[in-house]
Amino acid sequence: MTVQLHLLRHGETEQGGGLRGSLDDALTAVGWAQLRAAVGEHERWDRLVSSPLQRCARFAEEVAGQRRLPLRYEADLQELHFGAWEGRSAAQLMATDAEALGRFWADPYAFTPPDGEPLAAFEARVLGALQRLQAAHAGERLLLITHGGVMRLLLARARGLPRQDLLQVSVGYAESFRLRLGADGSLLELP
Repeated sequence: MTVQLHLLRHGETEQGGGLRGSLDDALTAVGWAQLRAAVGEHERWDRLVSSPLQRCARFAEEVAGQRRLPLRYEADLQELHFGAWEGRSAAQLMATDAEALGRFWADPYAFTPPDGEPLAAFEARVLGALQRLQAAHAGERLLLITHGGVMRLLLARARGLPRQDLLQVSVGYAESFRLRLGADGSLLELP
């Protein structure tokens, strides 16, 4: 059986843009408003699954409470860990480490930020989480509240993009997408 995945990226955070990765930033008032506007009252899910980082988890708790839905935290749906680049913006990195940043943007699978998580390991943990969700919730509709990197990875796979094009996938704050997760692990983007 398939699982319907409604992916939702967290909203704006207190520390703003840049490579937030494992940093546990809170949402701003704007971020809360973005998420509330993104989730329509007509939306129906069987359960919520969230990254445990507060920029995702606090909103997931609000929705789960309002709609009386079960909520599961999934640590493997956390953002890529950017190592020494955590908390830094692309502009800052261009000033101090432009060559490395360029290599990362050109092919994130071939270049890992210093002390960061290799993209192949990130991919394995995210896809492992999807396998567990498929096994536990076949036939259900899930709202996944997660991060831009997780969503880029899943959308790139659903769209059949080459691995090096992963970072070309755009995912804004509180943006959502729908996917069908097949019993075989395949992903299909839905309208």
